[in-house]
Amino acid sequence: MLPFDFDYYKPTKLNEAVALYQSLDKKEKKPMFISGGTELITLGRINLAYTEAVIDLKEITECKVMKFEGDHLVYGSTLTLTKIEETNLFPLLTKTASEVADHTSRGKITLGGNICAQIFYRETVLPFLLADSQVMIVGSEGMKVVPINDIFKEQLQLKNGEFLVQLATDKRFIEAPYISIKRRQQWDTGYPLITVAALKMGEEVRVALSGLCPFPFRSKKLEDSLNNREWPINDRVDAALAELPRPILNDVEGSSDYRLFVLRNLLHDVLEGLDASF
Repeated sequence: MLPFDFDYYKPTKLNEAVALYQSLDKKEKKPMFISGGTELITLGRINLAYTEAVIDLKEITECKVMKFEGDHLVYGSTLTLTKIEETNLFPLLTKTASEVADHTSRGKITLGGNICAQIFYRETVLPFLLADSQVMIVGSEGMKVVPINDIFKEQLQLKNGEFLVQLATDKRFIEAPYISIKRRQQWDTGYPLITVAALKMGEEVRVALSGLCPFPFRSKKLEDSLNNREWPINDRVDAALAELPRPILNDVEGSSDYRLFVLRNLLHDVLEGLDASF
């Protein structure tokens, strides 16, 4: 049970959800958009989240789509990770999403909920960063479509009252060779130590990481080092590690030194697995 009461709304249209938020915000209700609600329940129980009004997005048609539109695959933000896993339209996303939490939780966790979560893992954003996906966002200023790499800076940069509606990915990225590896220090469904996702486009390898820093990220400088074929693989990995953002996490899951040790091995695995070592 949550230690506070809240009003519950379930709009069926985008403009209805936006208008609700604006109205409730003016009344200082601290409105919150949800699609799965797992984070509200988890953080609300320990007084790290609070709201007096919940706006559930699950019944909005645009947020439930999963289809190809021309050369793009479109995912709605309220799709559960289980649904994404079962349909397997984007194999890298399927592999990455299938290792988030446990099977029961994935039936409740949604794509948008994971990407916009406060928890710093947010692994499902990694494939979209690698694939230069487009995100559709709606708010009081209307609808906008933005490249994810322009708007995801440590987290999705949403203005007050905005929410994620859809993500669209070009088919050429969906069909590219990929690797997704999650390393845990504890049990099979424990919190991850590091998750690495990688795509090979032509002769270039793209890499995105979660669990190393307090935010998921993709680094072009890291990729440039890994793809420098004039250097031996060890030098390429060393140079890539020098380009990492800071801070490196140091917690009960693993020290910063241990995380870097694991990452070094993972980068070797990525290059070898995608036949990009030589």
